[in-house]
Amino acid sequence: MKACIIIGGGIIGLCSAYYLQQEGHQVKVIDQSNMDAGASYVNAGYLSPSHIIPLAAPGVMKTGLKWMFNSSSPLYIKPRFNIDLLKWAWAFNKSCTSHHVKRAAPVIKDISVLSQELYDDIKRSEGFSFQYDKKGLFMLCQTDKMMEEELKMADMAQELNLEAREVSLAEINKMETKVEINAIGGVYYKCDHHTTPNEFMKELKAYLKSNGVQFCRNEKVIDVDFKNGRIESLITDQSSHKADEIVLAAGSWSPFLSKKIGLKLLLQAGKGYRVNTERATGITIPAILAEAKAAVTPMHGFTRFAGTMEIAGINHKINRKRVMAISKAATDYYPEIQLNEEEIASAACGLRPVTPDGLPYIGRSLKCKNLTIATGHAMMGWSMATATGKLVQETIDDKKTSMAMDLFHPDRSF
Repeated sequence: MKACIIIGGGIIGLCSAYYLQQEGHQVKVIDQSNMDAGASYVNAGYLSPSHIIPLAAPGVMKTGLKWMFNSSSPLYIKPRFNIDLLKWAWAFNKSCTSHHVKRAAPVIKDISVLSQELYDDIKRSEGFSFQYDKKGLFMLCQTDKMMEEELKMADMAQELNLEAREVSLAEINKMETKVEINAIGGVYYKCDHHTTPNEFMKELKAYLKSNGVQFCRNEKVIDVDFKNGRIESLITDQSSHKADEIVLAAGSWSPFLSKKIGLKLLLQAGKGYRVNTERATGITIPAILAEAKAAVTPMHGFTRFAGTMEIAGINHKINRKRVMAISKAATDYYPEIQLNEEEIASAACGLRPVTPDGLPYIGRSLKCKNLTIATGHAMMGWSMATATGKLVQETIDDKKTSMAMDLFHPDRSF
């Protein structure tokens, strides 16, 4: 049995805690927040193997530069002089190649499918009751150009043995009978599932606490005692903690701590927003609104509209223009739905850690013998969480991992 400390109490940290305690380890989770808000609570709840294209893909940087000065665009990079941002942007641009997409897509699919299986397993074995629906996902298109692009993506998904097919508007209307949809057609990914995030987080925290996992909430790790290639202890703003193994799952804050051991993780915080409505919408199947790059999820007791990627540093300021862009997209695709001012005013955001190549950092760095990295999942943190937790546990236990992890190595070059 090892004493393990996990820095970060989001979905990645909690899933790592779950699998480590399952193997009999003594686990402590330290988080600078109250562990009840942020990206793990405001995401779209998708378990989506269909999202096989990494953020770093051909044409994305060109589009990003075009959108840079439009604060309501789906991808907004706030212009600012920051060395870390410039290094990240340079590496991101280098990663936007068809070769990278071809290499990354199968790995993204594998970790997402593994995660689906593990979510299933956790719900069944622990008797959890969180919403977990397997209704698939629509990519709704309003233009021929976007339809053409999405069909190419569907072809790639089919090559990776994912269930995807083109659907006409008439077919969509037969599947989604209680809401008007403004689209010319789309792609239906039967392989995708969805959840209500706060339900799973609540049940998982309760389970971990009842099984001996210690939570140190509202406690910030500010330094490390690093000697001879090992972290001897963690220094927080309240105390110090010793452990045999450390897991860095601090999301967008991870680079601040990795620098303490000489590991410079290229990572930027990508802010995403969500707007909920508890009014009946008639939506029963999740959808990506393709042109708007927004997501729609029918959750337990409400419908969530989410999206946008805002790279503007670490802050939780609500940019109303971006919230209004999501609201407009909802009405553009679902003409009967109009989010009201109260719903818009209660919008929330979360910071998603984005790597230059759109792949997470999972595994040990050569810089430190007892540190395992688990961060950088961007918009796919929820989809990849359980598999990441399992890979963290297997890494710490020196076991053969459930899948190849080469492309996730935290020391990789860009």
